[in-house]
Amino acid sequence: MAIKATPIPGSLLLTPKDHALILIDFQSQMSFATKSIDAVNLRNNAALVANAAAGFGVPTILTTVAEKSFSGPMFGEITSAFPGQKLLDRTSMNTWEDAAVIEQVNAIGRGRIVLAGLWTSVCIVGPALSAIDQGFEVYVVADACGDVSAEAHDRAMDRMVQAGARPMTSLQYLLELQRDWARTETYEMTTGYAKAFGGAYGLGIIYAKSMFNAHEG
Repeated sequence: MAIKATPIPGSLLLTPKDHALILIDFQSQMSFATKSIDAVNLRNNAALVANAAAGFGVPTILTTVAEKSFSGPMFGEITSAFPGQKLLDRTSMNTWEDAAVIEQVNAIGRGRIVLAGLWTSVCIVGPALSAIDQGFEVYVVADACGDVSAEAHDRAMDRMVQAGARPMTSLQYLLELQRDWARTETYEMTTGYAKAFGGAYGLGIIYAKSMFNAHEG
């Protein structure tokens, strides 16, 4: 039997209106021991995810652990994307066990959760497996997470994927929210974030625009 294709997006693709983002423990103390990704890439990728979410109006929870007593402030690249937003500070390593965070998740009321943060094997695995167990769909921005070793990060990603989590990257997250260059109302914003935080892809956009006045799409 022939299958008929239609020009509509797949249901597994994210949209700005179908998920909440939780950014977890992007803090100085946590980053010092992170070895699976270098600090520059980690900060750029975190900034790309944060700004994409803020720009597209994705409800976002910012949470820290022992901010004042041990782990230090959240990356400025993230907090600057959400000026004035309260950080939910926890004692629990598993964000999903924090009542204030869960209150926000329930207030947002979306069945898909996107996670990024430090460390992958503890502070991301915990909420990912807990949310999946409660019926949520979970996506993990793998290159906006980090751990004490590549082995720790990779095994954590394996464990989450085996449980049903869907891995993605920071640039993928941004472009999946845009998904069509004909969406002119967010075109400049999307390419602006790519130029600022998108590495070689961003340089390519700058070059093409400067040399040929080229335009995506």
